Formats: sequence, C-alpha cells, structure tokens
Amino acid sequence: MDRKEHYDSLMDRSKRIMWQDDCYVDLQSTSCSTSKQAQLEDLQWIQKYQGHLQRFMSSFFLEEILQHLRKVGVLTLVEETDIKEAGPLHDQVNMLTTIVSGKEGQRSEALQAFIESSDSPVAQLILNHDSMFKKHKEVLLQQFEKFRDRDTVSCPKLNISSRALLQVDGLSDFQQKEHDLMQVGVTRGGKRNHLRQLGLEKLFEPLTRVSLPPRVSLTIGVAGIGKTTWLRHFVRQWSQGVTCTDIHFVLPFSLCELNLLERLSVERLVKMAFPHLTDPSLVLSGACRTLLIFDGLDEFRTTLNFSDAASCNDPKKEIPIDNLITNIIRGNLLPEVAVWVTSRPGIASLIPGGLVDRVTEIPGFSPTDIQIFLNHHFSEKDFASRMWAHLETHKTLMVMCYIPCICWMVADTLLYIMQSRTQDSLPRTCTELYAQFCAMKAEVGEPRGREPVKIEQLHGTNRKLMANLGRMAFYGLLKHKYTFSEQDLRTYGIDLLLTQSSFGAGVLIRLESALHTTYRFTHLTLQEFLAATFYHVSSKRAIFDLFSESSMSWPKIGFQNHFRSAFQHSQQAENGHLDFFVRFLTGLLCPVALKPLAGLLALGKDDGNQMAWAAGFLQGLLASVGAVVSLQAVNLGYCLQELQHTEQLRSIEEDLRLGSLAGKLTRPHCVVLGYLLQVSPECSEQTSLTGCLNYATVKSLLPQLLYCSHLRLENNNFKDDVMELLGSLLSAKDCHICKISLADNAISNKGAKALSRALLVNRTLTSLNLRNNNIGSRGAKFLGEALKMNQVLISLNLQNNPIEDEGAQALAEVLQYNRRLVSLNLRKNTIGAGGAKRIADALKTNRTLTKLILCSNQLGDKGTVALAEALTLNHTLLSLQLQSNSISNRGMTALTKSLRVNRGLVSLNLRENSIGVEGAKNMAQALQENNSLQELDLCHSLAANLLHDDGVQAIAGALKFNQGLTSLHLQWNFIKSTATKALAQALLSNTKIQLLDLQENAIGNEGVIFLAEALKINKSLRTLCLQGVSAGKSGAIAMAEALVANQTLQTLDLRGNSVGMEGAKALANALKCNSSLQSLNLQENSLGMDGAIFIATALKGNHQLTYINLQGNGIGESGAKVISDAIRASASGCVVDI
Repeated sequence: MDRKEHYDSLMDRSKRIMWQDDCYVDLQSTSCSTSKQAQLEDLQWIQKYQGHLQRFMSSFFLEEILQHLRKVGVLTLVEETDIKEAGPLHDQVNMLTTIVSGKEGQRSEALQAFIESSDSPVAQLILNHDSMFKKHKEVLLQQFEKFRDRDTVSCPKLNISSRALLQVDGLSDFQQKEHDLMQVGVTRGGKRNHLRQLGLEKLFEPLTRVSLPPRVSLTIGVAGIGKTTWLRHFVRQWSQGVTCTDIHFVLPFSLCELNLLERLSVERLVKMAFPHLTDPSLVLSGACRTLLIFDGLDEFRTTLNFSDAASCNDPKKEIPIDNLITNIIRGNLLPEVAVWVTSRPGIASLIPGGLVDRVTEIPGFSPTDIQIFLNHHFSEKDFASRMWAHLETHKTLMVMCYIPCICWMVADTLLYIMQSRTQDSLPRTCTELYAQFCAMKAEVGEPRGREPVKIEQLHGTNRKLMANLGRMAFYGLLKHKYTFSEQDLRTYGIDLLLTQSSFGAGVLIRLESALHTTYRFTHLTLQEFLAATFYHVSSKRAIFDLFSESSMSWPKIGFQNHFRSAFQHSQQAENGHLDFFVRFLTGLLCPVALKPLAGLLALGKDDGNQMAWAAGFLQGLLASVGAVVSLQAVNLGYCLQELQHTEQLRSIEEDLRLGSLAGKLTRPHCVVLGYLLQVSPECSEQTSLTGCLNYATVKSLLPQLLYCSHLRLENNNFKDDVMELLGSLLSAKDCHICKISLADNAISNKGAKALSRALLVNRTLTSLNLRNNNIGSRGAKFLGEALKMNQVLISLNLQNNPIEDEGAQALAEVLQYNRRLVSLNLRKNTIGAGGAKRIADALKTNRTLTKLILCSNQLGDKGTVALAEALTLNHTLLSLQLQSNSISNRGMTALTKSLRVNRGLVSLNLRENSIGVEGAKNMAQALQENNSLQELDLCHSLAANLLHDDGVQAIAGALKFNQGLTSLHLQWNFIKSTATKALAQALLSNTKIQLLDLQENAIGNEGVIFLAEALKINKSLRTLCLQGVSAGKSGAIAMAEALVANQTLQTLDLRGNSVGMEGAKALANALKCNSSLQSLNLQENSLGMDGAIFIATALKGNHQLTYINLQGNGIGESGAKVISDAIRASASGCVVDI
C-alpha cells in the first residue's frame, strides 16, 4: 500500500470499524459508540507521540502540517494564526495538539494520517524513534559490556564514576611538542588546581544559561591514561539511560578500525558499523540530537589536512576517509551532529582551535591515588608498602605510575619479582622494569612462586616472536604507527596463533569490531622498549642504516655508529617521539637490564667496553647542548640514569641540597640541573636556587623552571632583565608555578612592570615574595593594576621596598576590587598616615584579606586611628601587625575601642611602639569584653612600650575574665614582682593562656616563685619565657618544685639568669619526674661542670625532652664532650647545644 492509499484508509472511518460476528447492533447507537471509540484512539495516538512531536518537530515540517490541516478543513485561519504566534516551536506544537484533540469527527485523525503517510525524516523519527532507539541501545550495550571488567577498577575511589575530566583552555606548546611520558615527567603528574572539573554527565551540556552545547568536543590524554576507557564507560552509561538522556543516538567509532577503509560516504559508514540502523539518514538528520564519537585520532593512519581537504556537504557522497572525518569536524558534513574526538595531545593539535568548542583533559593518578591503588590490589603481606617505598626511592618509576596502564604494569612486575624465589633486586630504571615485565610474560603462564623456568629451557618461539615484534615496533615507531592489522603482523613474520600465547597476549592487545580486527602494544612505552631491543640486537651485525627499512643506504658498520645514528635521529625527530626509544636503547647497555632478557634476545658476546663508551658519548652530547636546555637535552640526563652512570648527577644533586651551586652551573651542569628539577626529591615540593643563578643560567633553564611548583630564586642579584624572562615564564599557558620567591634581589619598577604583565594572564601563581628589592611607588602601581584583574594570587610580600603612601594607595585600591588576596606584607615600606588611611578605607569593604603586616612604617596615631575605625566594620581580618609605628596611648585607645566590637581579629602585634600605662589599662578593659583576640604582643624595645607594673596589673586583672587570649608577650616592660604576682594569680583561674613571655623584666626570684606556685595549679600554659629576669637559685628551686607537679608545660626558657649548680640540681631532680617538658634552655646560667652533669644524668629517666641548651656555662670543650656523650647515651633523641 502506497502513502496515498494508507492516508485514505486512515481517513475512511468505515474501514476502521471492527464488527463482531453473530452480534445484533443498533445502527444509530453503534454509530455513536464507534465514533467515540475512534476519537479515543485518536487521542491515545496524540498522547503516545506527544513527546516525539515536541522533540523532533521542525519549523518546516510544522508548516507542512498546518497547510495540510488548513486545506482539509481541520484548522481555521484563526486557529492557524494562533498556532504560529504561540511563541517557541514547542509551544506551537502544544497548541496544535490541544486544538486538534479538542475537535470531534475526523479532525484529530487527519494529523495522524498526514504524519504516517509522510516521507519526511521528521515524520519517520516521530513514528520509529522508540524501536530504533531501543535496538541501538541494546546493540551498543552488548558491544561494550564485554569491556566492563577490563575498564572497571574494583576500588571505588579510582573508578571513572568517581572521577572528573579537567576543562582546559586549549593545548599548550608543551603538550603539542613533547613526548607523552616527558609531559607526565616534568609535571610529576600534578593536576592544575585552577582548572574546572567536568563529569561525563556535563561534558556535552552548556556551561552557562546563555551558552550553547558544544558541537565539537576534544578530550586529550597521554597514551595509557584511559581515553578509550572513559569513552566505553560513557557509552555504557548512555545505553543504560544513566547519563546524557537528551542525546538520542550515540555512534562510536574507533579510528584505528577505519584505517583499512578507502572511500565511503557518511551514511555508508554508519550503515557498515551499525547495520541495525536501516535508514542512517534519520539518525544523521538535524531532527534528532546525535553524538558522533571518533576515538583515537592519534591512531589514524593519515594526518588530517584541514587546510587543503576538499569540501563536501553531501552525506551520500563517497569521498576518501580522511576527507570524510575532516569535513565532519569542520561542520561541512552533518553540521547539526555533535562530535566527540579523543586523542593524544600532539596529534590533537592538528585540529584548528577555532573548530573545537570544548577541550577536556583526562587527569592521571596522583601519588595518593597510586597508594590507594597499591593498598587495594596488593594488600597481601607487606607488598603494597614495599612497592610504595621502592617507588618513592626511584622517582622515574613513580612518575610513570601516574598513568594507570603503566601503574598496572609496574605493580604486576614488582609483585612478580617479590613472589619469585630468585634473588633479583627490584628494578631501579625503566629499562630494568620493562625487561623484567617481558621476562614475566614469557614464562608461559607458569604460576608465580614456584621455581622459575631456567633461561635455557625457554621455548625458542618466544625469542623469534620477540625479534619480530621488536622489528614491527621499531618501524611502526618511525612511521608514527601504533595499531597494526593482521596483514601487518604477517608481513613481519608474526604467527597470529602466537599472539595468543602468554608472551604474545602480554605485550599485544587484540581489538575486534564489526569492521576489522586490529592489534596494538599494551602501551606505547612497551612498543618503544621492544623497538629498542630490536635495534640493540640488530646494530651489532647490521651493515646498513637501520632507519631505512626498505631502501638501500650508505654502509653503517659497528654498534657505535648505529648508536650515534639513533641519537642523531632522536634529536631531529618531531615531538620528541624517539626520546624514550633512545632512553631504553641506552639502558640495554647495562648488564642488570639485559639479564632478564638473556633467553629472549640473541645477545651474543659483549666485550664490556660499550657501556663506558656510551657514557663518554653522552657526556659529549651534554657539552654540545645549545644555550637553552630543551627537554631533548634533559633526556640525556635520563639516559645517563638508565645507564647507571650517575656520578655527575649525584654531584649536582648534592650541591643543590647544600645550596652550593654558585659558580658551578656550566652548560652540562645546567642540563643535569634541568633533569634534577624533574626527578630530585629536593625539588619535588620546593626548588631552591638561591644565590646561584644569573641572566644566562635563567635563560638556559627557563623551559625547565616552568614546571616547578615552588621556586625560590632569592639573593641572585636579579635585575629587571631577568624579570622580563620570568614574566614570560609566568605568562605561559602551561605554567605550573604556584609560589615564587624573588626576595633579596635588585628588582626595580621596570621589573615590577614585567611581573605585573604576567599577573594579568597567569592562572597558577598564589604566592609572590618580592621582599628586599628596589620597587617604588610606580612599581606598586603596576602590580596594583594587575591585581585588580588577577583572581589567583593570595599572598603578596613587598617588605622593605620604598613604595611610600602613593604605592600604599595603589594597593588599597586592589583591596577594593580583588577578592582573592588573603595576605599582604607591607613591612618597612615608608608608609605614613595617609597610606594607612587609604588601606583602612579599603578594609571597610574588603572581606577576603586575613593578614595585614604594616610593621616598621610611619603610621603614627593618625594612621592607627583610621585602622581602628576599619576594625569596627571589618570582622574578617585575623592578623594585624603594627610593630614599630610610633603608636602612643592615643592610637592604643582607638584600637581598644574597636576591639570591644570587633569579633574577627585573632592576632595583634603592637611591640616596639610608645604605649604606656594608660594604653595598657585601656587594653585591659577591652580584653574583658573581647574573647576573639588570641595573640597580643606588647613587647618593649629601646624607647618603646613602657607598661610598668600598673599597666601589666590591669592586664592581669582582665585575664581573670578573658577566655580568648592564648599568647601574651610582655618582654622589656619594666615589670617587677608586684605585676608578676598579679599575672600568677590570673593563671590560677585562666584556662586559655598557653604562652607567657616575660623576658628581660626584673621580676627576680620573688616573681619566679609566684609563677611557680601558679604552675602547680595551672593546666593550660605550654610555654614560659623567663630569659634575663634576674632569677637565681631560689627561683630555680621553686620552678623545679612546680615541674614536679605540673605535667603540661612543654617549653621553659631560663636563659641569662643565675641558676647555678644548686638550681641545676633541683631542676635535674624535677626532670626525673616531669613527663611533659620538651625544651629546656639553661644557656648562660653559671651551671659549671657539676650543674651540667646533674642535668645530663637526669635524662636517664626523662623520655620527653627533645632539646636542651647548656651553652655559656663554663663547661669547656672536654666537659662538653663528656656531657654530650652522656646525654646521647641517656636520651638519644634529644638535641644538645653545649
């Protein structure tokens, strides 16, 4: 029946009435009930397809429907107009179905008849979507379910469902130009914290309310990171209706499977891959939302040419397969279809950035993830802890474990060695690791733990298979070919049956699909290793250049010539894709690495000289490196490590640890330093290059400094030209620097300008230290303008730079705009009251700054009053340091008034000002109301705070009521025993104070006795500083009695007193009972030899003391040795200064 007949049959009501035999029917009543039944059926049809009408309806098809219904009299002109003016398309569809459903007779069925008889793809989707959708999901789930066990990690914390992709701004130069493993190595697998995380369910959604869903999404990741695993997980989740339910069809393609195809159309491609989709044009039309997935762009046989590819917009036209993919990504073909491409970074860079709407990156394992992985999968005995300890010792192996695929390989290999009865040591280099991995796979599936097969008993087929696999791996590597067909395997003499053997299946992965069967190595690095084994063996007997597979070349005889040739090709190779190959090639010269391969390779005899020759050859290459240390140059350091020729590496590493690199950074040393910046534990958390760099060395090391997280470049006499270099460093897209210290250099305003330009674009730097430079007000303005825009930096240190009031004003403006800066250090910046007022005004509205240091400026009372006013409004500032600012009682009065209402400030530093008794009394009143302040420093210096007994007595009275203060500094305040007695009485009831500093106050023995009595009851004090308080024997004896009762005090400082031998004896007896004291300072106390011996012998019963100072007590060198030996024998964990 054709479309017209079908339409007529639907419209002929008599043909739709179902009569039952032998049944009497009243024609009038039957006609009525039949009419109702037909109307009900029409309504049910509309309800059934209402969702599809909404989802797939196009404006063009709706116009056709309206024209037809108007023509057959179902709709009036007014109704048609109302529908068209209803608003958005889905509202128009709603009004249409509402109007049609409300009409009687043949009105509603006219809509059904028109759609069912239409040839439009929209109509076919409305009618057939459910059956196509269900079948397609079933097929995909069946196809991808078989990979579930391979893709799923049993540890919930490491499963894809609990992880997220990272949204990136595009590909960095580093990702485009360097080897995958080098990318992981220099970044140590670290994640960039500023990047947005995206779950798979958000991958194809708009990120804002006004943005559109991405058409082309690109997901990048290094080899083995899990790109295909993520894709398969997504397809399974979609097929089960768990994620992205608004996508109607998902069409996944593995690009390595398309390598054998020549010319075809889009529709034919879909039909070949998904035969159950009988009409691909329906799926590929813009009527439904379809996602096309191209997995593994790096495995495609040809490089996509986006500039010269012939344009095509006909989905039925057959064109070359590479042009087909190019036109799909460009949007010439299937412009309405979403596209998801996965690739390694280098190949992904070939897609013009303007064509990609969203770029995401798959993060690897973090060190914590590696630990979780090991603990979960290797929990038997102590395997996991031994593996972790080994990885921490050998950073190159640890870095490789950031890639999940390699993490499995490393862990399995280490477990194999640990469980075997051989005495083989664990691998220290990548070459040793991969050699052991191949040996493990060649054991023909023998159970681990039994006696290993003797090398000479290994089956000869494994040796032949490894040789042929190595040859295929090598020439595949040269051609950037990473997937191989069955024909490729036959070409290289590989028996397909052997690929299923233990060794074959261990190093090759077989991939089957509806299109083709392909093979690839377990990981790219394994292909590179096997390629190196082939080259290592072949170079000893080859007479022509091995890099020319099928053509004749100039004769090249001898291993050394071939070895040189390999490094020459490596240095000329694009994207460093031969870096790991030469690294493995060098490692194979080490006997330890070759030992496990003895039964797998035809090694022949080795005269033992090649290893020494290779070390000299590499040293020569180090000396010939250019002015800039590239990653290819750094790879030479890795080669030396693989060769186990580490003398120079260790020497530079020791200098780096001791900070003695000054004057030693020759060009080879810079290369080695570049290597150490990646692998040395000294650089893993903080890279200290203090006092050893200049312009030339910075320029040389610039590419390597880019990936340090915390850089200390202090005291290098850097001038503005170096800041231009560092500015370019911080401006780079792939900059990983989080903290940088440029303290104690010679940076001026021009250098600050260069840094400020970088801050405008940098998205990683959180801490910038510019202490002790020559940055003035202009430099501060440059930095201020940048920080108005920068929303990353949280800590800025400009201590000891002459920025003055004008610079302070610029930074005050920053505090009004910036919502990220947490800490600002403006110590010793010649800031006066005017600058302080500007900062105070900004603090009234700023709610992010928590630490402000304004010590050693010229604020005076006027500036302090302004800051005090700000504190009445600002409750987020936690620490305010105003040391040495000529603040008198007037300023103190203003501060204390603000403290009565402020509930945020935790630390207040007012030492070395001009505060007297009046100011102290005002502070005491404030402390009775304020319980948020925890640290108060009122120390005196020459011509500074003079609280005297009256002021301190007032503060002591407040401590009886205050429940917030934990630290009180009252050094040099002319306090005597009267005020000390008041403090001691306060300690009897105060349960919060933890530190009391009374240094250089003449409290005498009487004051110490008062404090000692209080310590017998007080349980909160942890630190008591009594340096130079004129204490003698009686005070020491009283303190000793207190230590017997007190079990909470941890630090006692009695420097510069006159404890004497008797006092030392009393303290020694107390130490035998006390179990809390950890630090005791008895420097310069006239103890003499006998007193010191008392203290030393007392430690036999004391196990808590970790530091003791007995300097300046007239002991002498010989006595010091006796006492030191005695203390070490009694308490080996105690540090002794004598």
